Amino acid sequence: MRQINLFKLVLFVALLLVVGITFAKPGDLDRGKEIYDKRCTWCHGDEGDGLGAAEGYVNPPPRDFTSGNYKIKSSGFDEMVPNDDDVYRMIRDGMPGTSMPGWSSLLSEQDMWDLVAYVKMFAEFEEAPEQQVDYGTPVASSAESIAKGKELFEDGDRCVECHGKTGKGDAIKGLKGDASERTWPRNLTKPWTYVGSHDPKDIFARISIGIPGTEMPSFADPKSKKMLSIEERWHVANYVVSLAKTQRVVDAENTVIQADILEGDLPDSPDDERWEQMMPTTFFLVPQIIGKERLFRPSNDTITVRAVYNDKAIAMLMEWDDRTKSIPGDERAEKIADKPIQEDGVAVQLPIEIPDKMVKPYFGMGDATHPVNIWHWKSGTKDMAETVAMANSRGFEDIEARDATESGLQAKGSYHDGTWRVVMVRPLTTADPENDLQFIEGRFIPIAFAAWDGSNNSEKGSRHTMTTWYWLQLKPATSAMPIIMALLIVGLFAGILFWWARSAAANKAVGGDS
Repeated sequence: MRQINLFKLVLFVALLLVVGITFAKPGDLDRGKEIYDKRCTWCHGDEGDGLGAAEGYVNPPPRDFTSGNYKIKSSGFDEMVPNDDDVYRMIRDGMPGTSMPGWSSLLSEQDMWDLVAYVKMFAEFEEAPEQQVDYGTPVASSAESIAKGKELFEDGDRCVECHGKTGKGDAIKGLKGDASERTWPRNLTKPWTYVGSHDPKDIFARISIGIPGTEMPSFADPKSKKMLSIEERWHVANYVVSLAKTQRVVDAENTVIQADILEGDLPDSPDDERWEQMMPTTFFLVPQIIGKERLFRPSNDTITVRAVYNDKAIAMLMEWDDRTKSIPGDERAEKIADKPIQEDGVAVQLPIEIPDKMVKPYFGMGDATHPVNIWHWKSGTKDMAETVAMANSRGFEDIEARDATESGLQAKGSYHDGTWRVVMVRPLTTADPENDLQFIEGRFIPIAFAAWDGSNNSEKGSRHTMTTWYWLQLKPATSAMPIIMALLIVGLFAGILFWWARSAAANKAVGGDS
C-alpha cells in the first residue's frame, strides 16, 4: 500500500513539473537574440527601436520595443506591461492589417518563447503586471444583448465618431498613432482584419483596455465620461460580433462572375433593388507593386461584383468599402483625407479579344501582343461630376486614351455608410471590334479590377489596389429544347422497347404453334 501511495506521490509531482514546464515556458535570451537578429531586425531594428530597413515603407510603422508600448494586451488598461502570453500571441499569430506576419509556420513554440524573453528585454520588463482585464460574468449573445449593444455603440457617438453607424470605419475625424502616422478605424464588418482576433472575449478586452498607441480609448476607465460597465461592454462586444458580413466575403470556390440574362431594361442605377437578386462574387484587392509609384499599405481590401445582361448590353455593379467619400474641394472630405486629396475610383480590365486558349494578357495592364480595355470611373470633385473614361493598354508605359462615349460606356456611382456602389454599362458589341471586346454569350472572359482611395496617401495613377485575372461568363439563356430532346429520346427508347417486346412475343407464339 505504501509503495502504491509513494508511486502516486511521485506521479503527482511529475505531473506538476510537466504542467509547470508547459505553462511557464521560460525563454532563453541568447537563443532569442539569434532568432531576433535573423528574423526581426529588418523591421524592428538591431536595437528594437523600430528603425529597421522597412521603417518608412510600412504603415503602421514597426513597433518600437524600447517604448514598452504594446497595442494588444490583456493586462489592465492602466498597466503598461503586457503579459508574456500577449507578446507570444503576437509573434505566433501576427497582426492582420499590418506588415507583422505570424511566425508559427517557421518557428517552434520554444523559439517563440525565446523571442518573448529577448523582446521584453528592450523595455527592461522585470515584473509581471499586477492588474488584469476583469471579464466579470460573460453575457451570452442574444437579440436583446445585441440591441442593447447597438444602443450603447451609438449613444453620444461613443463608437460612431470613428467606426461609423454601420461599423465600416467611415470616420468623421482624422486619426493618428503614437508615431504620428495616419491610422484608420477598424472596419468592424470585416472580422478577419481584426488585429487582436474577433473572438468575443478578445473584442471585450479591446473595448476594456483600448489599443495603446492609437486613439482607441479604454471604456473601463472610470475617469472617462464614456465609461461602460462590464455588462455593458459585453453587450457592445456582442453587437460588434453581429456586424460581421456573411454574404460579401471571399469564397475560393466562387471565382466566376455569373451574369444572368434579363428581359427588358438593365438596372443602370447602383441603388436599383434588382441587384440584390444577382449572385455576388467577392475578390481580394492587393497593393499594386509592379509599376512605379507603388503603395504598400492599402485601405481597400475587397471588391464585390454582380453582372447582368440582355440582348443589347451588359451591366456590372461593383461594391467596395471605403472609409471616406473622397471629393476634392469638399470641406468635410478635405478635413479627413491625407493631403493632397484625390478622387476615389474603380476600374475594370478586359482583354480586347477573348483568348481561345489559356494564354491571357499580362494582368498588369496587358502586354505588347495582348492589349486590354480599361474602363475607369472617378468620383468627381466639388466642381465636377463623376466621370468614366476608357483606354487601351499594352503595359504600364503604353496606354492609349479613348472616348468612352464612342463605345457606349456609361457609369454611375453612389456612396452610403462607408460603401461605394458603381454601375458600368456597355453594349455587348461595338462598331470597333479591333479595339473593343465583343461580349459573347457562354464564353469565359478574363476580367480584373482596380480601386483607388483618394483619401489614403494620395492614391492615384499606379498607386492603387488590384486583383489578378478572374472570369466573367454571360450565362446562356435556358430554353426548353434540352427538355424536349430528352423527352423525344425517352419516347424513342420506350418505342424501341415496346417494338422489341411485341416482336419477342410474336416469335414465341410462332414457335409454340410449330
